[in-house]
Amino acid sequence: MQEELFHTDITTALFAEVIIPLALPTTYTWRIPQHFQQSVTIGIRVEVQLRNKKYSGIIRSLHKEKPSAFKPKEILNVLDDEPLLYPQQLQLWQWIANYYLCSEGEVMQAAIPSNLKLSSESVLIHNEEFGVDYSSLNDEEFIVAEALELKKELRLSEVQQLLDISHVYPVIKKLIDKGVCFIWEELKEKYKEKKENFVILTTTYHNEDKLADLLNNWSKAPRQMELLLAYLHLLKTNGEVKQSDLLKKANASLAQLKGLQDKGVVRIEARSVNRLKPINEKERSGFSLSPAQQNALAGIQENFTEKNTCLLHGVTASGKTQIYIKLIESVIEKGEQVLYMLPEIALTAQIIRRLQEYFGNSIAVYHSKFNPNERVELWNKVKEGTIKIVLGARSALFLPFKHIGLIIIDEEHDASYKQQDPAPRYNARDAAIYYASLFNAKVLLGSATPSVDTYYNCIHNKYGLVELTERFGNVSLPAIEIIDLKKTVQQQKEKIVLTQPLKEAIAQSLHEKKQIIIFQNRRGYSPYILCNTCGWIPQCKHCDVTLTYHKSKNTLSCHYCGTSYPVLQTCAACGSHNFIQKNFGTEKIEELIAETFSDAKTARMDYDTVKGKHDYDALIRLFEQQRIDILVGTQMVVKGLDFEHVNLVGITDADGILNFADFRVNERAFQLMEQVSGRAGRKDGNGKVLIQVSNVQHPVLHFVKEHNYKQFFEHEILARKMYHYPPYSRIINIVFKHKLNHIAEEAANIMKGGLSSTFGLYINGPAQPMVNRIRNQYLWELQLKLPKNTALIQHCKTAILQQSTIIQSNKQYSAVSIIADVDPV
Repeated sequence: MQEELFHTDITTALFAEVIIPLALPTTYTWRIPQHFQQSVTIGIRVEVQLRNKKYSGIIRSLHKEKPSAFKPKEILNVLDDEPLLYPQQLQLWQWIANYYLCSEGEVMQAAIPSNLKLSSESVLIHNEEFGVDYSSLNDEEFIVAEALELKKELRLSEVQQLLDISHVYPVIKKLIDKGVCFIWEELKEKYKEKKENFVILTTTYHNEDKLADLLNNWSKAPRQMELLLAYLHLLKTNGEVKQSDLLKKANASLAQLKGLQDKGVVRIEARSVNRLKPINEKERSGFSLSPAQQNALAGIQENFTEKNTCLLHGVTASGKTQIYIKLIESVIEKGEQVLYMLPEIALTAQIIRRLQEYFGNSIAVYHSKFNPNERVELWNKVKEGTIKIVLGARSALFLPFKHIGLIIIDEEHDASYKQQDPAPRYNARDAAIYYASLFNAKVLLGSATPSVDTYYNCIHNKYGLVELTERFGNVSLPAIEIIDLKKTVQQQKEKIVLTQPLKEAIAQSLHEKKQIIIFQNRRGYSPYILCNTCGWIPQCKHCDVTLTYHKSKNTLSCHYCGTSYPVLQTCAACGSHNFIQKNFGTEKIEELIAETFSDAKTARMDYDTVKGKHDYDALIRLFEQQRIDILVGTQMVVKGLDFEHVNLVGITDADGILNFADFRVNERAFQLMEQVSGRAGRKDGNGKVLIQVSNVQHPVLHFVKEHNYKQFFEHEILARKMYHYPPYSRIINIVFKHKLNHIAEEAANIMKGGLSSTFGLYINGPAQPMVNRIRNQYLWELQLKLPKNTALIQHCKTAILQQSTIIQSNKQYSAVSIIADVDPV
C-alpha cells in the first residue's frame, strides 16, 4: 500500500532515508527527483553524493515530509530494478545498530557482499578550455595531458599504466592545479558474471545426414576427427559441452579446436555460468532415530507450539545432527527456508557432506572464505528462494531470506558467534533469535555444554528445554583421568609437554590402530623466549605483549598485530647469547610427538596450517580416512567434529584454560574440556581422556570428570548471583584507544564523569587491560554492570553515545577511538 502511494502521485516531493556504508551517527535524507519517483522502493540501491564523494546506499524508508533544518540533496541514480533485500533484513540492521551501539552503515558494511557495494572510482576529465601550450608541464604531466586530449577521460588505473609508476597522485594534483583536467567520481559495479566458452555444433550439421556424410568422408587431420567424436559423445551425455571439458576429454589443443571452427563444423560461444553448484534434489537416504532421539524430536516439536526458541541439550555424540535433519525436512516440505549456523568454518566442511548425503545440492554453504563473486550469486539465490537450506558461520545471518521457517544454532555456547572487531560487535546467536521473530520462525539452540545464560533462560521458562542424556547407540561417555603435573615437575626441573602416562596411552592407541587428538590452546612453537642470563623477554614494538616463536618460519611473531621479527641471537639488555624457550604451543607438541612416535603420521590443525578455503576440509578428510594417526590442534579440533576412530584425547595444559582473568573462565574451561573429551570413543564407547594439570583441586575438573553439566551450572550460577554477573546483569565495556596513554586515560575519566550522576553505582574503572597497548594504541576501559532493566539499559546506551559525541567534539580528544561492546564475551 505504501509503495502504491509513492508510485501514483509523482507531483509530490518525495524523500528517502538512505543507509550508506559509513559509521555515521544517523541515516541521512536525500530528495528523489520526479523522474525517479516511480522506480524507487524500500531496499533498492541508489547513488548519492556526500562531501564530494559518491556512494551506493540502500533506501531504508520513504516519506513526503521535507526536512526543516536543511535542504536535502537529490539522489543521482537508481541502481536496481528490484530491492536488494527484504524489509526484515533492514529491521535486523536497525535492531543490531540500536542494541550493539553502532551505526546502520557499519551493519550494512558487514552484511552486504563487497561486490554489491559499488566502488567510487576517480576519473580524470579533460578540461576543454585548457589551451594546447604544454610548455609548463614536465615529462610525466605531458604524457597524461596528451592522452587526455586524445581520449577525453582517463581512469587512475590507466594513468598508472601510462606512467608505469604507482604514485600517480602528485602528477594528477599538478595537472588539476594547472587546469589541464578535473576529477570526476563514478560508481563502478564490482560484481562480474563468470563466463565460460561452450562448443556448439553449427546449424548445418544439425542434419543427421550431413553430419554422417562429414564423418564418413573425413580424410585429413585425424586429431580433429577424434576431437569431433569426443564432442559428439559429450553432447549426448551432458546436453552441452564446455570448451575446457572437451579439450580435457580429448587431450586436444586449442589449435585443433580452432581447426574445426575454421571448417565451419563448430562455433565457440561465451556464456554466463553459475559459480555455485546446480541445485539437484536428491532421493533422500533414510535413517531411523533411536527411541531417545525420537523422544527429543517430539519434545522439541511440542515446545515449539508454545515457545519460539528451544534448547536441545544433548551430550556429545548423542546424535543431535540427525534430529536437526528431521526438523529441516519438515520445514522445507512447507516451502520455507532453513539457516543452520555453526561457529567455525572448520565445522562446515564435515557437516555439509553429511547434510548433502540427505538433501543433495539443495543445501548451500556461506562463509567469509568464499570469494566475493560467489557470495553475490549465493545472495541472489537465497533472495529468490531457490536455495532452501543455508549452512554458514555468523555472517550467513545477513542473507536475504525470503521466508525462513527455522534457524538452528549448533554449538550455541561458542564465543565465536560474537563479532569482536570491527563493528558491528553483534552476537549472532542473540541476533538470530530476534531475526527469527520477524518471520515468526522457530530457533533451535544445540549444545552439549550450553552457555550459562541460555540454560538460565530455559530453567526460567523463557526458552523450551529438551535433554538428550545418552550417546547414540548407548555408547558410554569417555573415562577421564587427571594427571598431576606437580608430581612430574618435582621429578624434572621444568614443565614437560608429554607426561609418561600420556605417552603410554598414545602408544597403546597406536598399537590398537586407533587415532589420537592432542589439544593445546596455544599456537606456535613457544609462547615466549627468555634471556637465561638477565631474564629479558623480547616484546612487540607495537603491542605490549611477548613475541611467540614459530620454528617452521624461524620468526618471532606478535599474535595481536601480526608483525614478524627475525629470531634474536643477542639479548638487548645484557648482550648475552643465552636464550631459552619457555612453555609450549601446538608446533612444539607436533615436533615432540613426531620424534617420540616416528612411525605415526602426525598433523597439526591451527590458524597457521589451515588458512585457505579448502584447507580445513582437506585436513579433516585425511583424518577421517585414517591417513593421519595423531592430530594436534587448538580449539578448532574440539568444536563438534565427529571422528569415529578416535579413542584418546590428551589435554596438555589445562592450567592455561583455568587461569584466565575473566568471570566466564570456569564456564569456558568446562565447555572446552568437555567438548574436547567428547571427540573420544564416539563409536564404540572405549574412549579415554587424559588431562595434564597442576591445580588438581580446581572444582571444574570434578564436573568435567563426572560429565555433569547440571552440577557445574548450579555451582557457577551461585557465584554469578553473588557477584552480580550475567545472567543477573547486563555488561557494557567501553574501550578508549589513542596513541598517547594519558589522552586515552583522560577520555575514559571524562566518560566516567559524564555517566556517574545517573549510573555511578554501576561503573567499574577506568583501568588498563592486561594487554594495554595494541598496534601503537594505548587502551583504557570502563565497565558498566547494569541491572536487567530494559529502560535503564536503553537510557545508559543513549548516554554513552551522547558522551562519546561530547568527548570527540573536543579537539584534544577527536582522535580517541571510543568503542562500546555490549554483552562482551
